[in-house]
Amino acid sequence: MKRVLITGAAGFLGSHLCDRFIKEGYHVIGMDNLLTGDLVNIEHLFPLAEFEFYYHDITKFIHIPGDLDYILHFASPASPIDYLKMPIQTLKVGALGTHNVMGVAKAKNARVLVASTSEVYGDPLVHPQTEDYWGNVNPIGPRGCYDEAKRFLEAITTAYNTFHGVETRMIRIFNTYGPRMRVNDGRVLPAFFSQAIRGEGLTVFGDGSQTRAFCYVDDLVEGIYRLLLSDYDGPVNIGNPDEISILDFAKEVIAMVGNPDAHIVHKGLPKDDPKVRQPNITLAKKVLGWEPKVSRAEGMRRSYEYFKKVVKVEAEAV
Repeated sequence: MKRVLITGAAGFLGSHLCDRFIKEGYHVIGMDNLLTGDLVNIEHLFPLAEFEFYYHDITKFIHIPGDLDYILHFASPASPIDYLKMPIQTLKVGALGTHNVMGVAKAKNARVLVASTSEVYGDPLVHPQTEDYWGNVNPIGPRGCYDEAKRFLEAITTAYNTFHGVETRMIRIFNTYGPRMRVNDGRVLPAFFSQAIRGEGLTVFGDGSQTRAFCYVDDLVEGIYRLLLSDYDGPVNIGNPDEISILDFAKEVIAMVGNPDAHIVHKGLPKDDPKVRQPNITLAKKVLGWEPKVSRAEGMRRSYEYFKKVVKVEAEAV
């Protein structure tokens, strides 16, 4: 049984990766300091012999006994509300945490896949974004702590690959959604769904003309799995190129939820908020044979079922 370490295992993406690798027959070692993760996301795995959990901060030395075949490095605050509140921790996990992960990969001769992000492109001047675009990032802006942490992650990953010969894989994740997202994590989809379910105003920044492209979590996990097992070691965009404006997306959510009290509220556009975001996935199609399968309509339906439950539980707990 091959062994895989997944950092950020109790988070939204990390927990779905734990499920996938258990399903594929791996022994999974989940690691998380629960800064933004939640054990509720992985508690169903605790009875399994093929799963173990380490409560650990990866900015400290990482020790994993025994052999290790793969590492998936997904530890990091990943929403604006988190990294604006925790800029130092965000920078540390991207720098010190990635350095420690690479040390484990080198010592164990393990292949490591790191989670980068479309945010390395900043507020892009190229649209849609291709992997050879260097980006338009403000390093001292409010989003700089996250953007630059991920850019450093890519740089040190490349250095370990070229200098130490560590087998590395690098994914640039575009907006992803689905069950287990935190209701109040500040990202647009959980914000819109929770606001619409409660009959509140859906917060649209600016005039809502800025665009995003949303990928359902199952499609993303499939792309990650294929990339890890591929022979390609450069960065690969994984996301859904089906682009939509934030204003139109808010209207879709309101129509789906059907709460007559839900409405749209406009607020000022945050500094350095990207005006466009759409992945070019030509490379993923070519080297991985991957493209998204779940339509936005279907993915939103599945997500709505999840958010209905968690918003209800939240309301009952108040």
